[in-house]
This record gives sequence, C-alpha cells and structure tokens, in this order.
Amino acid sequence: MNPRSAAVLQAYFAGRLALSEQQLTAASALFEPRMLRRAEVLVWAGEVARVGAFVAQGCLRAFVVDTKGKEHVVQFAPEQWWVAEQNSLLRREPAMFAIDAVEDSEVLLFDATFYRKLSQITPAFPEFFATLLQNNMRTMQKRLVLTLSASAEQRYLDFLQTYPTLAQRLPQRMIAAYLGVTPESLSRIRRELSGH
Repeated sequence: MNPRSAAVLQAYFAGRLALSEQQLTAASALFEPRMLRRAEVLVWAGEVARVGAFVAQGCLRAFVVDTKGKEHVVQFAPEQWWVAEQNSLLRREPAMFAIDAVEDSEVLLFDATFYRKLSQITPAFPEFFATLLQNNMRTMQKRLVLTLSASAEQRYLDFLQTYPTLAQRLPQRMIAAYLGVTPESLSRIRRELSGH
C-alpha cells in the first residue's frame, strides 16, 4: 500500500475506531491497493462481485443501465467512502449494479472475508460495521423517498449536501443520471439556483 493510501485509511479509522498500531497494520493488510483508470469497471452488473472498495483518492460510482440503454447512478463514492455490491459480494449472487471509476482513482479492495477478519482484529468492528450499514440504509432510504416525491431542484440540493466536493468534479451527465433528469434540466436547475 502506498503511503498516501495508508495515510487516508489510517485517518479514516482513527476518527472511528480506536486501533493500536498493530491492529491498524493488521487491518491494512486486509486490503489490496489498486489504481483504477477513469471508466475502468470494478464490478460488472450480472456477474458475481469478488471485491468492494474503500476510496483513498478519486471517485467511483454504482450504476445500472435500463432496457433502453439509459444509465442511472445509484451512488457515488468519493474519498473515504466505501462502495460494494453487498448482496453479490457476500451471498455470491449476480450483481444488480456495476461499479466503475469516474476519475482516475486509488482504491483499497476488500473481499468477502474482510468483515470476519477485521472482527478478529478488533472487537469494536462489528459495532462500527453496524453503524456503517445503518448510515448507508438511512442514505438510501432518503434517496428513495426524494426520488419518488421531491422536485428535481430538491434532489439536486440534496446531492450538493451529500457530495459537497463532487459538483465541480463530475460530468453533468453523471449528476443528471443520479438525479433522474436530463443534462438540459440540470443546466436549468443550476441556472435558477445561481439566480441567472
């Protein structure tokens, strides 16, 4: 693992889990560092996922393509976010969505044994993981409710709150695919919010 990825992982865990130096070293050994080029696919929809990722630098996205070939972004994963197709990874089922890099990205990959192995390193991990899952569930439920009931402008404002660093980094078409609007509608929303 390169020093930058190690530092990002250490900073992430330091704020969430009290790990000794030995535990941190053991936890770091559970990851496989990898560089992903922009548009490189980590998990293909329909195939069994073998890994998930912690993003040290860059940004990944989870997305589906509908029967008309239109992309729908389920989630973005910028720095210090986790992304995995959990059902596929843990239950060996075909992945419901794909995961790819939207920027050149430095990721730390983990496999299905990660959760068990990290729990053996520190007894605090199950509680940490439960909190992570609860936060993910809350985020996805909020996203579902907003998708079903909020205006496109409200969804865009929530996107800005959820992903404050991404509005200037991502292509407009990807943000539009996350919001469920056309790129033209997103341009209009941005103009209206800026007062122009």
